[in-house]
Amino acid sequence: MSRAAKTLKIGITYDLRDDYLKEGFNLEETAEFDLPDTIQAIEKVILDNGFEADRIGNIKALASRLVAGSRWDLVFNIAEGMYGFGRESQVPALLEAYNIPYTFSDPLGHAVSLQKGMTKHVLRDLRVPTPDFAVVHGEGDIDNVNLPFPVFAKPIAEGTGKGITATSKITNRKELHKVCKHLLKTFKQPVLIEAYLPGREFTVGILGTGPDARALGAMEIILRPDAEKNAYSYENKEHYEKLVEYVLVDDDEARQAMDISLMAWRGLDLKDAGRIDLRSDARGVPNFMEVNSLAGLNPVRSDLPILCSKIGMSYHELISAIIESALKRTRK
Repeated sequence: MSRAAKTLKIGITYDLRDDYLKEGFNLEETAEFDLPDTIQAIEKVILDNGFEADRIGNIKALASRLVAGSRWDLVFNIAEGMYGFGRESQVPALLEAYNIPYTFSDPLGHAVSLQKGMTKHVLRDLRVPTPDFAVVHGEGDIDNVNLPFPVFAKPIAEGTGKGITATSKITNRKELHKVCKHLLKTFKQPVLIEAYLPGREFTVGILGTGPDARALGAMEIILRPDAEKNAYSYENKEHYEKLVEYVLVDDDEARQAMDISLMAWRGLDLKDAGRIDLRSDARGVPNFMEVNSLAGLNPVRSDLPILCSKIGMSYHELISAIIESALKRTRK
């Protein structure tokens, strides 16, 4: 990084998982929140680059600090939020109200990306391959689902595999009713129903914004024999060391997945870095499933850093590149 930027004060916004566990939330409810070592690792990169680092915390802490007069040259934002479809947009929106630049996508990008049905509407209009889908808002909508079985069901606005189990692959209408009712009751949000994709599963890392965005590589998700069947589920993600194999791939299908991911990233106008999940159909064509505009950044456990390590990009290089991307676009 340039010497001129080394006096910058960079705040860090985040949701610490332990804080919410102490409040009585369970492990799955807090699955997207951060471990202390994630904050420590990001802070270390900021300090190693010669910047000043300031741990802010969650949106309530940010609001208090802003009212008290605190300001930053840039905020490294990984706060996921707890409630609502706009939860990932809350910190960016508050920072925009104070004209403070931040890393990653803007409120619109996060909100559209989190609500998977809206994401798919936008990308289908842009002709990005994505499986046919229906949205179940309540029990009365279940019989209106007109997709051939098998289908796949998941909460419309969750990440980290929350709400996804072996039962998410549905083969008949009785199962559809049972799974949808459970998800509606448990997650208190609509359920996304998609045509089931039987092919390979990929996750693609993206770095940069707009014309500068590039696909870092494609990593295939391979479930081991003891893994929960049918999906890269919450259980499989939590115990990935023994249940999942990650393989960096560069064949024609994987390169097509990278091209589709870049098209989706630019189409949604997302910023700085993230991750896109895809699965191939019966013809071997990768289809967009979802985008992570706030991809996990734990240096050991998160998919994006794992992918980066496989292509020879260190954690320091990844975080530094994210900061550089944010500074480049906010200084125009």
